[in-house]
Amino acid sequence: MEAVKQEAKIAATVAVAGALLLACGPMSNEAGVGDWPMYRGDAAGTGYSALAEITTANVAHLAPVWRRSLASLPESVDGGAVQTRPARSQATPIVVGGLMYVPTADSVVALDPATGDTVWTFGLLGSGTSLSRRGVAYWAGGGTEGWAPRILVTAGARLIALDAATGVPAVEFGPRGTVDIGVPYNSVPLVWEDIVVVGANTPPGTAGGIGNARAFSAVTGEKLWEFNSVAQPGEVGHQTWEGESWRGRLGGNAWPFYFTVDEQRALVFLPLAAPIPFAWGGDRHGANLFANSVVAVDIHTGEYRWHFQTIHHDIWDHDPPAPPVLFEVERGGETIDALAVTTKSGYLFVLNRENGEPVFGVEERPMPASQVPGERTHPTQPIPSVTPALGRVGYGAGDLVTATETTAEHAEACAELVESAGPLHNAGPYTPWMHRGAEDGGATLLFPGLAGGPNWGGVAFDPATRRLLAFSQDIGTMGWVEEDTEAEPATYVLRVARPFSFAVRIGDASWPCQKPPWGTLTAVDADTGEVAWRRPLGVTEGLPAEKRETGRPGRASAIVTAGGLAFIAATDDRRFRALDVETGDELWSAELPLQGNANPMTYLAADGRQYVAVTATEELLVFRLP
Repeated sequence: MEAVKQEAKIAATVAVAGALLLACGPMSNEAGVGDWPMYRGDAAGTGYSALAEITTANVAHLAPVWRRSLASLPESVDGGAVQTRPARSQATPIVVGGLMYVPTADSVVALDPATGDTVWTFGLLGSGTSLSRRGVAYWAGGGTEGWAPRILVTAGARLIALDAATGVPAVEFGPRGTVDIGVPYNSVPLVWEDIVVVGANTPPGTAGGIGNARAFSAVTGEKLWEFNSVAQPGEVGHQTWEGESWRGRLGGNAWPFYFTVDEQRALVFLPLAAPIPFAWGGDRHGANLFANSVVAVDIHTGEYRWHFQTIHHDIWDHDPPAPPVLFEVERGGETIDALAVTTKSGYLFVLNRENGEPVFGVEERPMPASQVPGERTHPTQPIPSVTPALGRVGYGAGDLVTATETTAEHAEACAELVESAGPLHNAGPYTPWMHRGAEDGGATLLFPGLAGGPNWGGVAFDPATRRLLAFSQDIGTMGWVEEDTEAEPATYVLRVARPFSFAVRIGDASWPCQKPPWGTLTAVDADTGEVAWRRPLGVTEGLPAEKRETGRPGRASAIVTAGGLAFIAATDDRRFRALDVETGDELWSAELPLQGNANPMTYLAADGRQYVAVTATEELLVFRLP
């Protein structure tokens, strides 16, 4: 039985908390203009802050002011040896009511936002599941009993509520501050009014569980509703599962790092993943709703309102990895409440929040059919009519890198990789996996690969420039489908080449084998759907100066501020950057100790100064103007 613990003794911690809170000013139940109270700043997921002390004119002077290790606290092992668990954090802190909250490898900590000093620490004892390393959520409290504000965090299949001022478990929430949510969810709960929404990080393969989103009371922990991600008999979409293929179907889970909510309509938007198994759908003919969809659900009841499916009958695991960002489209004198959602396939869809209809049009384009026995790929897939793909969605013979773009060593290694892999097949977007027998060679070269183009970082929206910002990586995957001879009845399984990515090692880095760019930040005009600017993001060390701006892979995304800036880490070149939102020009960068594989955030501390923070795997780093 895993037990709850309070590090450094509760009494001492609460005493320190009181002293620091006095120094920081009174704690408020409500978020202020300088707070960052949710994972993406607000319920709409805009990643936008109205703070403007740091601007395009002075950002070049931004400097580090404090840092905090996110690795575990040292523990004694075997009677003396001391070890810590690495953080591998993807966390974005929140700041609300005068405190910063962030998970470490084995705890949640409350910090003074101006100094990084610890106010309280909550941790878990035992060898069971660990706390989410992606973030925490804040509930402002209130209700008829005047409940105190709470911090909510997941730990495997548990949802834990803590007193926001002290870190002590809120015993009124479930049994002793913990609720069983049914399946693991390793990300950030959505808190809206008195409702907490969680998703599902179900294990891959047949060991996975049902990936339904669920809602609970923020006051008591009582379960409020559960939404069936695989449409059941009598529900909208059930007819898209032929025969009995819906029964016991796994996958379709709501795994994103966070959720967004239309506060006016009380709609929460669920981005749902591919069915399991994803690479062969011979046992699940049909479009397979609500897999690979954005579904609008009444946040009070869990009732279905509308859906938009981004891929029909997915065999590429190219789900929408992040929830949509909400904004308004100004078009022809009309204001349309809209949302924008990206998919791992590299596309950005802009939809009407009222009904899910595309704002700028979507075409159902014919796609190549699979030759795998039993597979029946969908004959068409939806492609945005106006906004081009955010990254590479195809590959031809002329796309193999040459010494002109990089180096002779890299080009030669990539040519050898292609030769060893056998014939590579790519027919553009949604190329199906090739069928390969025991004596066959060759592979499908999928772009984007299984890691996706855009990923979990989401899209940012800047209301001043009316721009949507999205990052996408260009990494291919070589793979094929072959018969699983041990299965009964026969099924087919995906095999991927080694290396997993269409890339080679040069020094201590992975260099993709197609011509650059390898990572791109794109700004899209929110009112037209057209690209405003696009630029490679990231440098490849080891290349001559004139070739280094290749762009680099990454999965996180940007935030934007009223100072005209976009801040982004994301890329594996270990840089944290500030860009001009208007032009895309890089205005500042800082080298990080490790990859900044997390979304940044910004806030106003009690000293009246604007800070910017980002997690670089093991450490939280905070910057400010001198």
